Amino acid sequence: MREKSDEATTLGVDWDAAAAAFDEEPDHGLRDPGVRAAWARRLRGWLPERGCDLLDLGCGTGSLSLLAAEQGHRVTGVDLSSAMIDLARAKLAGRDAVFLVGDAAAPPVGERLFDTVLVRHVLWTLPDPARVLRHWRGLVRPGGRLVLVEGVWGTVTPVGIPADRLTALLAPLTGHARVERLSEDAGLWGAAVTDERYAVVATV
Repeated sequence: MREKSDEATTLGVDWDAAAAAFDEEPDHGLRDPGVRAAWARRLRGWLPERGCDLLDLGCGTGSLSLLAAEQGHRVTGVDLSSAMIDLARAKLAGRDAVFLVGDAAAPPVGERLFDTVLVRHVLWTLPDPARVLRHWRGLVRPGGRLVLVEGVWGTVTPVGIPADRLTALLAPLTGHARVERLSEDAGLWGAAVTDERYAVVATV
């Protein structure tokens, strides 16, 4: 999410105002046991088997951060919305997790490097994805990975970033990149979907 004045606003949405109801979407709050289990399975396939230093950018209320922490990873979450960050801190109280208010495109982590950078439904909102990916690549230790969950939504005026475009942007920055199609896995979304949803896991 990118900064607009002093508000946590992206694409015309005030995320501070939206924070209280954010987890009501099945794939946001992961409150349904089946949806939660579906995302946990995917994360186990995307993240290293051993506990790693994970940076969750645009972390929202921390639902994926919580799953990662439960799988033994050390989480740093970043979101532009202070209200989202407050909810994430409460959700992961007592866990090995730190949450920072900041821009996902330029997270406030100083010189720190991570084993994994995890980003869900953020890149498509940013004005210069190529530049942002270069910056995120610089936050990953050698041998680490980028895990990017994205998609294309809508039919009349679709928004998002297609998988082939994202893999093309990653090609000069990373080694092997694999695409997992997620549209067919209704368990992730709480219902069947027909738009393009996918994850790219790219090693560096």
